[in-house]
Amino acid sequence: MAQVLPKQDLEKELEEKLSGIQVQKTEEEAKAMAQKTGLPYINLKVFPIDSNAVLTIDEKDARNGRLAVISKTGQNLKIAVADPLDPQTQLILNKLKKSYTYNLAIASPLSLETAWQRYREKKTRVEETRGVVTLKEGELSDIEKQIKDIADLKERLTSLPITKVLDMLIAGALKIGASDIHFEPEEKVIRLRYRLDGVLNDVVNFSPAGYPSILSRIKLLSGLKINIHDSPQDGRFTIRRGEEDIEVRVSVLPGNYGENIVMRILDPSTIKQQIEDLGMREDLLEQIKKLLDKTTGAILTTGPTGSGKTTTLYAFIKHINKPDVKIITIEDPIEYHVEGISQTQVEPKAGYTFAGGLRSIVRQDPDVILVGEIRDVETAEIAMQAALTGHLVFSTLHTNDAAGTIPRLIDFGIRPITIAPALNAAMAQRLVRRLCQKCRNKQKISSEDLELLKKYLSALPKNIKIPELNESLEIYYPQQCRECNNTGYKGRVGIYEIFEIDGEMEKLILKSPAISEVQELAEKKGMITLLQDGLLKVLDGTTSIEEVLRVIGE
Repeated sequence: MAQVLPKQDLEKELEEKLSGIQVQKTEEEAKAMAQKTGLPYINLKVFPIDSNAVLTIDEKDARNGRLAVISKTGQNLKIAVADPLDPQTQLILNKLKKSYTYNLAIASPLSLETAWQRYREKKTRVEETRGVVTLKEGELSDIEKQIKDIADLKERLTSLPITKVLDMLIAGALKIGASDIHFEPEEKVIRLRYRLDGVLNDVVNFSPAGYPSILSRIKLLSGLKINIHDSPQDGRFTIRRGEEDIEVRVSVLPGNYGENIVMRILDPSTIKQQIEDLGMREDLLEQIKKLLDKTTGAILTTGPTGSGKTTTLYAFIKHINKPDVKIITIEDPIEYHVEGISQTQVEPKAGYTFAGGLRSIVRQDPDVILVGEIRDVETAEIAMQAALTGHLVFSTLHTNDAAGTIPRLIDFGIRPITIAPALNAAMAQRLVRRLCQKCRNKQKISSEDLELLKKYLSALPKNIKIPELNESLEIYYPQQCRECNNTGYKGRVGIYEIFEIDGEMEKLILKSPAISEVQELAEKKGMITLLQDGLLKVLDGTTSIEEVLRVIGE
């Protein structure tokens, strides 16, 4: 016997069906308008809308003109309109003509509402002043005079009232160049540490008495629940420094003696690097530039979290970012905003995943696509197909080395026959600390270090020139000074390995090779390994042997 639904459920079901019919009718009318005008039809519920592009015109004009700017590349706009012949639409378009060129597409009024929602989101962000810490230029200048290193910061912190501690910590982190601030409650103290150049450094231990005030303020700024103490929470807030906004990601995790806090500082100045600033050898730099001149194929970078992959990909984007090149990214989240490219962010709750977003992006006919990370088979398949069909694709994978890229893609379920022609190059990287230029000490190499260099550098390709490896060789070793916070190091630089896919490598890929087989062929064809690249940076005085071994191992 069929189950009879309650009247309330029947009414709800009927309402949903009618609503669906209405939406379908509206979209059909938009498709008819597109056919009539000869313009493409788009559905903005699945289209990757660039929030910054939407703000090119104000909300009132957008609604009156029944249009929305949905992407922006240089001075070229893509605009969705309900009716291109509407007089009000024409009025807005004529205004835009004075400063921009544009392409039109037809979208339904319901679809346009999705784009207009971005105005409300922007307004909400602006109104959430509780999520902004403003550091005034005068205050920053004073702090910079007072703080030269961690020792100065420790001294200042111990004399400050608890209400000022957070501001001082943030300003100090920016001054010293820390990437993270860690609060770690222990049995009798709160341990405060900074991550400098990838390594945690103790700053100060302070009394737990004032910690609840700091914790509450951070939670309030980050939009977290103040009364929740037994569950992890994630949030973010903004530091306003003059005209520049710096995002801070906050993670709160319950522990034995209280809640642990990690604040990650996303300073946009760190992403403005040219590829020449990444620390690549001259031969590698030339190789990369030739790869970036290609118009199709994929370049995949690999390495663990925090190895600088995002910085490298943004440097690639910056190198090829020109007015006649259309670049679209899909990221999770957008950490740094870049002028002149269309950046979109995954929103799984709204059904906008890496795979779904990438599928939509390909329909936008970009020249270059940046995928924040390949995490699943569907994303991998679409990325490889995009690389085969006229797009230059950049993305990242979590593998330990460049050779691991091929087996990893095969593990995802990508057929070797697809990987071989789609992939231009696979690359791995790490970040090593630079020796402090002020206190590094040049001395005769130890016998142990000499044997290590001979072991790994004796069979380098002939185009790589190095000094003679003998007992008279001098290299730099770390010392300590205030300039480097007594660590011996200041700043970081990348070390890299890369191989290109040529005919011989293609044949190997078709056999579904093991990592060791790919590694062997890549080295045979002249690939400098991560360890070798690190040791070459030891010879030129950039870093130390102990630092390279700390990061790479032997």
